[in-house]
Formats: sequence, C-alpha cells, structure tokens
Amino acid sequence: MKPKPASKPSPAKRKRKFRPGRGSLILIATLFLSAGLIRLGNGVGSALARAAEPTATADEAQQECTTDAGTLALLSEIQAREKRLAEREGLLADRDQAVKLAQKQLETRLVELKAAEEELAKTVAIADSAADADVTRLVTLYENMKPKEAAPLFEEMAPDFAAGFLARMRPDAAAAVLAGLDPKTAYSISVIMAGRNANAPKN
Repeated sequence: MKPKPASKPSPAKRKRKFRPGRGSLILIATLFLSAGLIRLGNGVGSALARAAEPTATADEAQQECTTDAGTLALLSEIQAREKRLAEREGLLADRDQAVKLAQKQLETRLVELKAAEEELAKTVAIADSAADADVTRLVTLYENMKPKEAAPLFEEMAPDFAAGFLARMRPDAAAAVLAGLDPKTAYSISVIMAGRNANAPKN
C-alpha cells in the first residue's frame, strides 16, 4: 500500500508569524482612543453640570420668591395705608397753608380797619368840632335876636331841635323866647328840656 500523503494544516491552525511593528500600532491606537474617550467624558460631564446648574438656581430662586397669600395681603394693606397717610398729610399741609394765608389776610385787614377807624374818628372829631362851633354861633345869634323875632323861628323847628338850642342859651333869653311861643309848642319843648335835665348826673 502506498502511504497517505500528510494533510496540510488549515489556515486557522497555521501559526501567525509575529510582526514587531503591528503591536506598537495597536497600543498607540488604544491610547489615542482612551484619551479621546476621557476627553469626551469630561466634556459630557461638564455639559451636564452646566445644564443642571441653571435648573438648581431657578429652583432656589423660585423657592426664595415664593410668598404666601397672607404675606402678600399684609404687604398690600401696608402699602395702601401708607398711600392714605401720604394723602392725608398732603391735605393737612394744604389746609395749614390755607389757614396761614387766611390769618395773614385777616391781620392785614385788621390793620386796614384800624387805620380806617382812626381816620374816621379824626373826621368825626373834626365834624363834631365844626358842628359845635356852628351851633355855638347860632345860639349866640338867637340870644342877640329880639324874642318876638326868634319865636317864629322856634315855632318852625322840631321840638327836640328847638330844645337843644334853648338849653344852650342864657336862661333869660330862653325864657323870653318860650314866652313868645304857642303854649302847646312851649309845653312840648319844656317837657323835652326837663327830661334831659332829669337824665343828667347829679352830685
């Protein structure tokens, strides 16, 4: 028998020959890949951290700004009260200003009235003095007239007016004029003169 030829080994069972440069390339590629993954992980972590920070800050801000309804109502009431107080203070200030202005006008008016009163008193005094001088001259004139001539003039006068003149005349001249008057007129004038004398102060 012929001997069987030896079978050739399969490619899978063949031993791979070691190449010195191939392992180094794999190692370098692995290092680059690892470095890239590390950088990618750091970037992703930073991005996630940055994305999480605003949310946390917003939550904190929302928690800080959250106020219950009672506090808001109290704050609104305080603000409304402050507004009312400010308005009341403004009204009081306006009223005080108006009172001061009215008081100033009143003081000015009082000064003017006092000056007018003094001027009127001077005018009245001058008028009284002039009237008294005129009455004195008339009394002297009636005293120097004859009783028969003066009596008709006194007949035309009002009793009060005639009594005023006769009261200032000398008693003898006044008696002579009364004697020349109508008895009723003389009586009326005498009553008025007696009443004036009755009201005069006595010692």
